[in-house]
Amino acid sequence: MTAWREFEAAEPEFARRVRALFDAHKHKTIATLRAGGSPRISGIETVFEDGELAFGSMPNARKGADLRRDPRFALHSATVDPVEGAEAQWPGEAKIAGRARTEDGERFLADVAEVVHTHLNEAATLLVVEWWTPEGGLRKVERE
Repeated sequence: MTAWREFEAAEPEFARRVRALFDAHKHKTIATLRAGGSPRISGIETVFEDGELAFGSMPNARKGADLRRDPRFALHSATVDPVEGAEAQWPGEAKIAGRARTEDGERFLADVAEVVHTHLNEAATLLVVEWWTPEGGLRKVERE
């Protein structure tokens, strides 16, 4: 796993697109793991600062307790529908998965394990999935 700054240095153009999707809207969604292992989905706000992806949890919130117990998370940018007739302009959606490390118990920094950008090709005829991992680098598939 790696800090956001290291991912950004490895794939600057891809990182720019993913960050733009996260910065486009205030609210995102995070998945954490409950004590019993089942997933929990929560709303969250994120910020990119000093080369890190950071997010917080209110005191005594369940998502913070989840992350302190099991740091694995999946973060999803806001989702917007493509505009009918202008599907090729749809920016897509982004996902980041990894492990959270805490600074003070309520503020977390992301150790990035995977970054994904899902969007349409220029003709809006194929779904394009691009993903990056520290081990595999940047990869891409197109699907009908």
